[in-house]
Order: sequence, then C-alpha cells, then structure tokens
Amino acid sequence: MKSFLFGLLMFVVVVIGIGLWLGAPWFVVAGLSVVFAVWMAVTRRGRQATSVAQVGISTIRERLGSSSVIVVGIAGVVAVLVAMFAMAEGYRQTLRASGSDDTVMVLRGASAAEVMSTLERESLNAVMGTAGIARDAQGRPLASAETVVAANLPIKGGGKDEDGSVQLRGVGDQAFAVRPNLKIVAGRRFESGRREVIVGQGAKRQFEGLEVGKQIRLGSETWTVVGEFASGDAMDSEMWADADIVSAAYRRGSTRNSVIAKLESPKAFKAFKAALDADPRLDVDATTTAEYFAKQSEQMVKIIRIIGIVVGSIMAIGAVFGALNTMFATVATRAREIATLRALGFRSVPVVVAVMLETMLLALLGGLIGGALAWLIFNGFTASTIAGGVGQLTFKFAVSPGVMWEGLKWALAIGFVGGLFPAVRAARMPVTEALRAA
Repeated sequence: MKSFLFGLLMFVVVVIGIGLWLGAPWFVVAGLSVVFAVWMAVTRRGRQATSVAQVGISTIRERLGSSSVIVVGIAGVVAVLVAMFAMAEGYRQTLRASGSDDTVMVLRGASAAEVMSTLERESLNAVMGTAGIARDAQGRPLASAETVVAANLPIKGGGKDEDGSVQLRGVGDQAFAVRPNLKIVAGRRFESGRREVIVGQGAKRQFEGLEVGKQIRLGSETWTVVGEFASGDAMDSEMWADADIVSAAYRRGSTRNSVIAKLESPKAFKAFKAALDADPRLDVDATTTAEYFAKQSEQMVKIIRIIGIVVGSIMAIGAVFGALNTMFATVATRAREIATLRALGFRSVPVVVAVMLETMLLALLGGLIGGALAWLIFNGFTASTIAGGVGQLTFKFAVSPGVMWEGLKWALAIGFVGGLFPAVRAARMPVTEALRAA
C-alpha cells in the first residue's frame, strides 16, 4: 500500500509539473535553469550529481542503439507537434497581417463575420460621411463599400469536376488607397463597369485558369482576368472586381457587406465608433481591422493546436515508454556502479538527478533534430483552408522561434517523465540488493 501511494503521489506531481512546465514562459524556464546550474556548481549534492552524470553520459556511445530509441522517438513527436503549431502560427500571422490599427471595418450590428453582414445604401452613405475618416487630396473619404461572395472555380490538381470556393470581393474606388500594401504584379487593375477581375497570388496558386488574359465563369457570367496582385496577407487568396458589377451579377442590389475605411489616426477610432453608435439611423458595429482579423483567426488556431496536442500526446506516450524501457535497462546494467557510489556516501538525490540529466540530454537532442526536420520540411510550406465561411485562405506554415521553443519544452517534458521513474528506482534500491543483482 505504501508503494502504491508513493507511486500515485509521484504521478499527480508529475502531471501538475508538466502542465506548469508546458505553460511556463521562457524567462521562467531561464530562471529555473540558472538556479539549477548554481545548485550543481555550489552544493555538495550538486557536485556529486555532476560527477555521476558525467560517468553516465560518457558511456552513451557504448549504448548507442538503445539511446537512439529515445532520440528517434522524441524527434518524431517534436516534428509532428512543430508542424501542427507552425500551421496554426502561419494561419494566425496571415490573418493578423491583414489588419491594422488605423483602418476600420464597419458591419451590420451583431454580425460575427463580414459575409453575414448586409448594409443598405442609406447606412453606407452615413458611415462614409462620419467624422474621423481620412480623406485624399480631392477631399474624398478613404472608404470602400464592399461586397463579398463565394465563387466556385476548379482546383489545381483536382479532378475534372472538383471545384473549390474562392472569395470574390467587389470593391469601391478607394479600395486600393485603403490597402496601400496591395500591389499589382502583373497586368493592370480592373476597369469600373466591366466584368474584369484581378486575382491574388494565393488564389492563382490554388485555382485553375486565373492567369492574366484568361476568361473564367463566375455565376452566370464570363469574366476576364486582367491583373494579378500581391498583398502578403489574407487578400492574396481573393479575387477583386468592381462592386457594382459583382452586386449585379450576384443579385445583391445596392447593398454591401461592409465598409473598410482609413482613419485619420489610430487614436481617431474611439471617436469614430462613438459617432456611429450615437447615430439613430445606424445599427452597425465598428472594429479595427487588426482586431477583426485577430478574432477571425482565434477559433481555427485553437482547433489546429488542439489537434496537434492530441496527436502529439498520443505519440508522446509511445516515446515515454521507449525512454522508460531504455533507462530501466540502463539502470539495471549500472546497478553495481550506482550501489558502489551510494556505499561511498553519494546520496539518493544526486543519483536521481544524474539519471534524469542523461535522459533529458537525449531528449534535448531528439527535440533539436525533430525541430530541425520540421523547419526544413514545413517552414514556408503553402496550405489552404476555408476561412470566414466563404472562400479558401492560402497561407504558409511558420516555424517561428516560439514554435520551436514549444517543441523543445515538449521534448524535455517527455525526457523528464522517461527518466524520473528509473531514476527513483535506482535511488531507492537497497545497496546490498543492488550488489547481489549485479
């Protein structure tokens, strides 16, 4: 019963400790590392742990086959985790790059997304006449009333009848002034009053027939691709055309989904929003585009990360068992050595620390290998998914330093669990029994 309770207590402590470890920011980890290094260098037990660890680490070459089980297992876990986290990070970065603090999106009240909003002509005029919006050299408000619809196009590499959904955005005259980062890289802009579209580089990579000069079928009409643009954000996955023509083709009348406006400054947002709220003609919500796109990314990022954690956790269990088997076997072969050290006056704590240091060193190596593989294979890898319920968003995986750091924390957590129980067993084994077993 005593052994059972001890094991149960260790399990609870380990679970809580791993949760705190995985959630700890880098500076907390750095502080703990400094404290541990000082303990190793200054205290008697720390120096004993260093001596025992050096002996164990020096024999890793002799146990290369068994040690590689730990390294390879953890490398696989970290590679999968980093790839999934890089997907979430790339998606988040793409959407957040689409907004700024000095541009605002106005939607109908209580609309969760742009596609769910409908603004009548009277509301559009009132919004674009509100104080706080920047103006161009001719005194016109830098605001674009826009329509967003879903258009079906054949996917590149898909079957003959396999279509995907691309977001077609009908924009006003000031759309390019509101988004100065959007540049035409091939062809020209569309002309007002004509069935012409310009396509983002992401949309061009994803769908067939979007080369400049080609004709495509949108709704019941034939349109001409006259230009290609790059913006480095979510707009790259869209097609743009004249708002009046898009609304007519998709029977939206004079309504629009949103108004995108450039503010005089980020500080003007509060006054602008207050003016909209005070206008009895309007039932609208205004948010900065930075806040809007950040919210749009939250749910998908959470889903991707949860999937990554679930898959990684399942793989981590296998890696932990591999580490346990390897370290239990290592402890068994070194039973006489450990018993001799304890007979010479080495306490249990240095033995535990030494065995765990060896395991965590192998885990760190596996984490670095797994992170490097994920970076080589996935960093910059292009993927797409449905975003905003309308069209496919093309984005690139981003293996950022933060993502790599998370992968290393998982690797060290696996190494900690894999080394803890064999280490405790080595420290608790009676000296006489260990000598006889050897």
